[in-house]
Amino acid sequence: MRTHRGHGRYSGRAHRIWVSLTALVAAITIALPANSAPTNPVAEANHRASITVMATTDVHGYLLNWDYFNNRPFTTDTGLAKVATLVDEIRSDRGADHTLLLDNGDTIQGSSLAQFYAKVEPFTETGVEHPIASVMNAMDYDAMVVGNHEFNYGVPFLRTFIDQLDFPVLGANVVEWDTTTPALTPYVIETINLKGKKPIRVGILGVTTPGSAIWDKGLVTGVVGFEGGVEYAAKYVPMMLDDGADVVVVLAHSGATTGSSYGDAIPWPENFARLLAEEVPGIDAIVAGHSHRDIPQEIIVNPATGDDVLLTQPMNWGRRLSVIDLDLEKQKGQWAVIARTSQTLNVTGVAESTEIVSLLAEPHQRTVDYVNSVIGTSLEEMSLAAARYRDVPALDFINYVQSEAVKAGLAGTAYESMPVLSIAAPFNRTAGIPDGDVSVRDVAGMYIYDNTLLAIELTGAQLKDYLERSAQFFITPSAPGPYTPDQISGNGPDYNYDVIYGLDYDIDIDQPAGSRITNLEFDGAPIDPNAAFAVAINNYRQNGGGGFPHVVGAPILWNPLVDIRESIIDWVKTNVVIDPAAFGSVDWQLVQGGTPVVVVP
Repeated sequence: MRTHRGHGRYSGRAHRIWVSLTALVAAITIALPANSAPTNPVAEANHRASITVMATTDVHGYLLNWDYFNNRPFTTDTGLAKVATLVDEIRSDRGADHTLLLDNGDTIQGSSLAQFYAKVEPFTETGVEHPIASVMNAMDYDAMVVGNHEFNYGVPFLRTFIDQLDFPVLGANVVEWDTTTPALTPYVIETINLKGKKPIRVGILGVTTPGSAIWDKGLVTGVVGFEGGVEYAAKYVPMMLDDGADVVVVLAHSGATTGSSYGDAIPWPENFARLLAEEVPGIDAIVAGHSHRDIPQEIIVNPATGDDVLLTQPMNWGRRLSVIDLDLEKQKGQWAVIARTSQTLNVTGVAESTEIVSLLAEPHQRTVDYVNSVIGTSLEEMSLAAARYRDVPALDFINYVQSEAVKAGLAGTAYESMPVLSIAAPFNRTAGIPDGDVSVRDVAGMYIYDNTLLAIELTGAQLKDYLERSAQFFITPSAPGPYTPDQISGNGPDYNYDVIYGLDYDIDIDQPAGSRITNLEFDGAPIDPNAAFAVAINNYRQNGGGGFPHVVGAPILWNPLVDIRESIIDWVKTNVVIDPAAFGSVDWQLVQGGTPVVVVP
């Protein structure tokens, strides 16, 4: 049986101080002759215990093994319905009373189903239980931490979701605006009651990347703030130990590799999971996330204490389940971890839980019906497959819709005469618009993130700097072409390669980063470094995501908080016919010394 309660007040010295002393005594005792103390097998069994902690991360609303963008099962097995089967097997194997199930955040945003219940038929308005809440309750989760994408729909949306859950949602470094008051529960202590043994108290701390202060600035400013994950773990771990935690597990929605996509825009790193192990004594195990990596097990030694700290991270989208096995021994009446191992279980080939599939039957069908509904027609096929190295109409289409929205938004204002440009990145290589009927899923596949649109003011000189940052995406070739796409592109993810629509320019990949943009023109003439432009951009980029220059402090001309994906869908619904000839043109190209680069897919 498991019970949990929230954090208590800090009341004294952490009990872990004497654990190292008892370990020393144990080592001396082991060294004594065998006949020095008789062994009682029953007593020894009561002094040993094993527990298992399971964890998911970055599920992003993928509940079933169904690719809504392509209207078929995923080619790589995916989803919480498969994870649920693994969870049931682990509980059966280890004993349900020996296990905990945790989630590491980025849970309510990402899939078409998640988007449907956030934007199309918002559960906050219909009053239904969110399907993700239904599934997590059915799977009997014990706790979760908020990820950065939990804030994509605003704090009221998140709080309504939390209210539907049967377990606590953590966020120790999320505070009420302009205070140090916790906005969410910092930690919880779960009590595991095993027959014939002293109860085991497992402390679960939740910390999240502070990047939400940048990426969702418009939604969190004035509502909640974000502090450093390491700093707040250092604050709360001693409290948890004083509160009687025998085991400390940290849910860290943060990557294992230290660094930040936003540079020094805020004083705390985006990714700090490894730093937790290295800098905060008293932690037994860490579940990392955010970076969509698979880390079965990594043992990190805390340099101050010499103690081992286990770190694991399951792959995103419900494709892996982390399983942490902890062996404990009672030392002077107190449980202590004496061994720790972990693995990540692959859901490939695992059957979906019939309970979860049944639970999702109606939400799944409503989503399928919506994403497959026809909303327009295209006169030509358009694909994003080559957008990372060639100017293609598909990316022009996204930029065209964004620029048209900004022009309409600036009409009648002091900025209506400013020339409008637009910035977009190729998010999904497999997406495109077919020739003929166009469905919601065709458009949604083109723009897979829940970004909002705004317009900022940049000068010609600043736009040149911006493009130089984007051009770092390309690899300097070591031999003459032709090239394959991977030989010249890929210094970072595709979503950090931005194209500016409305300018003409060349990218010389033979030149060093910072000196690659040549022949930069606007309206057929060299761009004026001092000229002012209205630039359509998404909130992630404008808030500092990707570390592009000049955008964070740029004047904001228009910010209606409209969803870009929904704007594109609405454009198709309104205009019905998509004609690539109306917006598609070759405005940029890759060159070597002025000669166009040949790329052979």
